[in-house]
Amino acid sequence: MIEKLRSNVASVRDRIATAAERSGRSVDDVTLVAVTKYVDSAATEQLFRAGCHDLGEGRPQVLWGKADAIYRPDLRWHLIGHLQRNKVARTAPITTLIHSVDSNRLLNAINSVGSDLNRQINLLLEVNISGEQAKHGYDEAGLADALEYAGLLKFVQVSGLMGMAGLDAGELETRRQFAHLRDLQQRYSDPQASNIRLTELSMGMSNDFEWAIEEGATIVRVGSLLFDGV
Repeated sequence: MIEKLRSNVASVRDRIATAAERSGRSVDDVTLVAVTKYVDSAATEQLFRAGCHDLGEGRPQVLWGKADAIYRPDLRWHLIGHLQRNKVARTAPITTLIHSVDSNRLLNAINSVGSDLNRQINLLLEVNISGEQAKHGYDEAGLADALEYAGLLKFVQVSGLMGMAGLDAGELETRRQFAHLRDLQQRYSDPQASNIRLTELSMGMSNDFEWAIEEGATIVRVGSLLFDGV
């Protein structure tokens, strides 16, 4: 299993490097977050051993269990799925980055936990770039309000934006949605508050991460490709 995982990881990293080169960027500009939400703790640990130290989970409860089961000092957990306010207290202390902040009430809950921990919690604001009702995330007006609100919160660090392309979108529409998120990042790239620093763009998954990189992604979330044939 470990050798196949290493091969898959190398293949994905090669594709990331090629996409970055096509867009005039360095491979070092793009972080691979390996999505482990469909596998158990044993397979997750094997993926870490195969070289993926940034791991992404979709459900907070699963993240808690895996964080308890797998301890490595250089393992960085990412929460990429929806986060409810009543799960912030257990999630925030063990995550390097929360990708999916989608409401001001959630921002406030995270700030409260950060106050308890006496440190800033690193997060991204999720934007609904596809416009699909089933997806979470701010719309454009809500994003502007969220950035203003977050700037008042001492214990949050907004490091960028996250978005997902539409489920049935083809290449042109997917690229358009990714480019729109990049444009929003650039629009708000010079905020007044010191805790707003929109340097990260988390967009792109197994089926579209190369397009995302070419449109400016700094973080891609890849899962199924890494476990192909395992």
